[in-house]
Amino acid sequence: MGEGDRDRDRGEGRLAAIAGGGKVALARALAALETDPDGPDAVALLSAAHGAPRAHVVGITGPPGVGKSTLINGLIAQWRARGRTVGVIAVDPSSRRSGGALLGDRTRLTVDPEDRGVFVRSMAARDHLGGLAALTVAGMVLMRALFDVVLIETVGVGQSETEVVRVADTVIFCVQPGSGDSLQFMKAGIAEIPHLVVVTKADMEHQARRARSDVEGALSLAECEGDWAPKVLMVSARARQGVEALVEAVDGHAAHLAQDGRLAAARDQQAEDWLEASLRERFGREGLRKAGPLALAPGESPFDRLAVLARDLG
Repeated sequence: MGEGDRDRDRGEGRLAAIAGGGKVALARALAALETDPDGPDAVALLSAAHGAPRAHVVGITGPPGVGKSTLINGLIAQWRARGRTVGVIAVDPSSRRSGGALLGDRTRLTVDPEDRGVFVRSMAARDHLGGLAALTVAGMVLMRALFDVVLIETVGVGQSETEVVRVADTVIFCVQPGSGDSLQFMKAGIAEIPHLVVVTKADMEHQARRARSDVEGALSLAECEGDWAPKVLMVSARARQGVEALVEAVDGHAAHLAQDGRLAAARDQQAEDWLEASLRERFGREGLRKAGPLALAPGESPFDRLAVLARDLG
C-alpha cells in the first residue's frame, strides 16, 4: 500500500469516527483544524471529506441588524421538521484583544442542545475581509460530509460580502425594509451575487413592498447566473411567515444545480479559487507564478494539492 493510499484510508477512518462520535467529536475535529490546518492528519481528513460531499451549502449574507440570525432559527426549524440534519457556521466579528468571536452563536441562535441533528460553530473573522473566517472553507468541507444542509452566516459588512459565493451552493442576501439596504444592494455591486433575495421583517408591509420593488429593479439590471433568475421573497421570521417558501426556493435552486453537472462544476471552481487564494496569501504573486497551472482534475482535493505545492515552494 502506497503513502497516498494510507493517507486516504486514515482520512476516511477519521471521517467515519467523527460521523459516529456526535457533536463532541466534530467540535474536537474543528478545533484541531484551527490548531494545525496544514498537518498531515488535517489534510487527510479534509481530502476524505472533500471526496464525500453530502450537504447542500447555503450562504446567508446581508448588513448587520437585518435579521439573519432570526431567519436562520426559522430555517433550522423548517429543515429539522423535514427530517434534515443541519450544520451552521456563524462567522462573527472579532475581538481586537483576543481575536475571538465577539458575539458567539448561542447568544443569537436558539437551538436545542440535545438535538443531535443540529450543530452550530462560531468562527472569528479576525483580519479576513471577505465576510468569512480564514478556516470557513475547511469547516464547510468537513461539515458538508456530515450533514444534509450546511448554513454559513457571514459577518455582514456590505461590499466585502461577495466572497460567500466561494463557499456556498446557494447564496441568500437579506434586505431590511426602510433601512436603505436595498440602495446599498444596488450601489455595492452585490446584485449579481445572490440566487435568492429575502426582504426580512415583511410585516412592515408598505416598506417591505417598496424594498422588494427596489431590489427587483436592481436585479433586472444584473447579469443572471446561466439560466437561473434570482428570486425575491418576503419573509417575517418572527411571525413565521414565508420561511417555508424560502426552504422550497432553496430546494428549487438545488434542483437547478443538479442538472447537467452544474453543482460539480461550481464546486470544482470553488476549490480552485480557494487553492489560488491560499497560495497567494502564503507565497505572494511570485509563489503563485512558480506554482504553475492550478486546474484541478474533477473531484481532486485542493487540500492535497496545496500540501504538495507548499512543500515545493517552501
